[in-house]
Amino acid sequence: MPRPRASRALENLARRFGFVHVAGVDEVGRGCLAGPVAAGAVILHPDRPVTGVADSKALPASERERLFLEITDAAVAWHVAMVDPSEIDRINIHQASFAAMRLALAGLARQPSFVLVDGFRIPRLFIPQRAVIGGDRRSTAIAAASILAKVLRDRAMVELHGRDPRYGFDRHKGYATADHLEAVARFGYSAAHRRSFRPPSLFDTIDGQPDNGGSH
Repeated sequence: MPRPRASRALENLARRFGFVHVAGVDEVGRGCLAGPVAAGAVILHPDRPVTGVADSKALPASERERLFLEITDAAVAWHVAMVDPSEIDRINIHQASFAAMRLALAGLARQPSFVLVDGFRIPRLFIPQRAVIGGDRRSTAIAAASILAKVLRDRAMVELHGRDPRYGFDRHKGYATADHLEAVARFGYSAAHRRSFRPPSLFDTIDGQPDNGGSH
């Protein structure tokens, strides 16, 4: 079955209402046990379409890497921002996701006149915006933002793996897979882990295990 592609209809509609620079914004890594939450923001050029843009979760890694290069080359402006685990623990993942999105938008070389955001409206954003449910499947700009954020966050997790290979961050990218949970049960939390988020399966895995010193 062909993979569904995102559409530029929402961006084109905003432009018809006079908004010249329409940005898409999305976050990745919200549901992870470790690593930063990342957000991408991108203003696509209306006359330089990129073929094949779709929800980053539906694309293989090789396709995301190819699209990353094409999107960053064709975009009017783009930026990816990350919020680290200590800040996620301080303000919670919901607020950290919004913070990453605001930082991504603030980092654009060309400020947008309108923002399309996946899921929820961004609080304290003083730019006209529209929340789009399922936006990474419906809007090319949002899908492009999700690709940029996913590629750079994945690269950051591979770097974390190079510094501490015990957890397999290069494979699962911080998500709570069985092998990741097994590594946490064995070694405890690292500095890359979010202490404020522990899925029920983690409790099932580590209950009754000796304390291995989670501050490695």
